[in-house]
Amino acid sequence: MITADQLKEVKDRTEQLYRYLNIPAKQVQWEEEQLRTQDPSFWEDQKRAEAQMKLVKGLEKWIKGYNEVKSQADELETACEFYREELVTEQEVDDIYARVLNSIENLELKNMLRREEDPMDAVLKINAGAGGTEAQDWAQMLMRMYMQWAQANGYKCVVSNLQDGDDAGIKTCTLEIEGEFAYGYLKSENGVHRLVRVSPYNAQGKRMTSFASVFVTPLVDDTIEVNIEQARISWDTFRSSGAGGQNVNKVESGVRLRYQYEDPYTGEKEEILIENTETRDQPKNKENALRLLRSMLYDKELQHRMAEQAKVEAGKKKIEWGSQIRSYVFDDRRVKDHRTNYQTSDVGGVMDGKIDAFIKAFLMEFGAEGEEQ
Repeated sequence: MITADQLKEVKDRTEQLYRYLNIPAKQVQWEEEQLRTQDPSFWEDQKRAEAQMKLVKGLEKWIKGYNEVKSQADELETACEFYREELVTEQEVDDIYARVLNSIENLELKNMLRREEDPMDAVLKINAGAGGTEAQDWAQMLMRMYMQWAQANGYKCVVSNLQDGDDAGIKTCTLEIEGEFAYGYLKSENGVHRLVRVSPYNAQGKRMTSFASVFVTPLVDDTIEVNIEQARISWDTFRSSGAGGQNVNKVESGVRLRYQYEDPYTGEKEEILIENTETRDQPKNKENALRLLRSMLYDKELQHRMAEQAKVEAGKKKIEWGSQIRSYVFDDRRVKDHRTNYQTSDVGGVMDGKIDAFIKAFLMEFGAEGEEQ
């Protein structure tokens, strides 16, 4: 049976959410934005109308989310009173408490995703590190982990590029994960992932260490302005390999985009290389490659803003986006995040996509970092 202090904590956190989320202001804004959709000429500008509907639905979700928490908190208070009158069981009260606590934590977590890019879809790229077959097998295991996570959370996951390993696994892959706040959650996965295990590819059965890097960028849509200089683009085509059947291999449907990027802030130059083998249609693959380029350029601008914000807020703990972030030690049955120190012994569950606890630990500690003040 929950204590009086636990009930008080639920009520306090519910009231805090009301203030943090500024529910009265969101309610007024939702009513105003909803009225704009009633204009007879609303759908004449399709793109603008879709953006407006997205805004309305976003506000509505915040309001409904809070109302659900408030309703459950009130239900818990009533259940505690009924328990004293022996009208409900202790188990029923505990079940309601667990439900409202989960709703509160989910809304608190979502409240950490306040940056403009957080609600966007995500592009997740995995590259095998040095180490041959072992590293390539590790990269494929990570690919499966993220695909399982996406499926469990109701996200659409598309493999837009895949290069098989020499003997097993993959050298690289690019996943497009579509759904609300996909980038906001997956940005916590940005960095180097380290595997320690007795390798099935080592004849002596030695314990080996492998690395794979994960890069996550927001997948931008047409409402985001990104400047692409066409003169800096060049294209190659090639025959796709891997999944897709013989028809894919007969024509050069795969595309390789090269973009000569020059950093507008530092003047540094680099070549951005993007390959896309998503479909059997070359023009469609070119369109997809350009979309990925826009996402990468948008991400570079975001990283510049974050760097500038970090200079201002030098006292805050920093996250190095390219550093080793997590170790997966199979023999010791341990997965540990080195940024938050969160760890679990459920190695099998993690590799099956159960990484929400790691994401939550990261966001609760660093989610608001770099927020505009």
